Amino acid sequence: MAIIDPMDVIPFNSPYVTGKEISYINQVLLDKELAGGGAFTERCQEFLESKLDVKKVLLTHSCTAALEMAAMLLDIQPGDEIIMPSYTFVSTANAFVIRGGVPVFVDIRKDTLNIDERLIEMAITPRTKAILPVHYAGVACEMDTIMDIANRHNLLVVEDAAQAIESNYKGRALGSIGDLGCLSFHETKNITSGEGGAILINNSNFIEQAEIIREKGTNRNRFLRGQIDKYSWVGVGSSYLPSEITAAFLYAQLEETEKITQERIKIWNNYDYAFRSLGETEGLSLPNIPNQCKHNAHIYYLILHNSGDRNRFIKYI
Repeated sequence: MAIIDPMDVIPFNSPYVTGKEISYINQVLLDKELAGGGAFTERCQEFLESKLDVKKVLLTHSCTAALEMAAMLLDIQPGDEIIMPSYTFVSTANAFVIRGGVPVFVDIRKDTLNIDERLIEMAITPRTKAILPVHYAGVACEMDTIMDIANRHNLLVVEDAAQAIESNYKGRALGSIGDLGCLSFHETKNITSGEGGAILINNSNFIEQAEIIREKGTNRNRFLRGQIDKYSWVGVGSSYLPSEITAAFLYAQLEETEKITQERIKIWNNYDYAFRSLGETEGLSLPNIPNQCKHNAHIYYLILHNSGDRNRFIKYI
């Protein structure tokens, strides 16, 4: 067996650290406010609401949790169908499957690897409840077409924008276009808190219920706002709130969102400069950014002709 020199292994990802994370976490420890829902949670939520122009943002402990909350808000029942791309992460489907929902997979476009909006309408049945576009690599799906289809068929839209912070479609932040949006702050994402996520609520009808679901089915948020003198169990929910330590780490990252994105775009452009000619001469598939989209340089990918070419390329590079 060949011995691999650790220096030859390219890490899967290398999370960016701003330098403020430890200071903010120390502040949380000094305040002795470790559970979620504190000052840093509020700062993160207000930051995202303003930056993304959404009605309400609630931090969660993962994007998977945000997707699960979306499934609960949509009141997914056994047999309800949710249209989504065939190429996505497991959480996109799992969040709905655990409530008895049925994923209806639609093929993807070759140019962006996003759901092919031309195939969505053919997948709609009387059981269809929602459309779930996934903005792969931080590049927007064709949201105008998707929203038009949803409106004509009275369907809800949940954007899986896990990879898409700082990306937009025709000037609108991804996650802010559908009824609901879901962000990820996993270690592999541009902006990270190790584990973390957020649900973006653009349909105001969902705000109060989302607060209840995130707080284990209680109206604790109303109690914290002084609207009631005690809180109680009022519905179905779970524990989706991240700790204040996680929120403090995230806030240090959010403050540097534009800087982090610009640095990633520089690196992405360097890759594109190096590989674009291979796409032209060798017919490789490279990232395509439609004119109406602004991307966040989350992923630069190469698609080779077959697995043999791919394996030789990996070995060479």
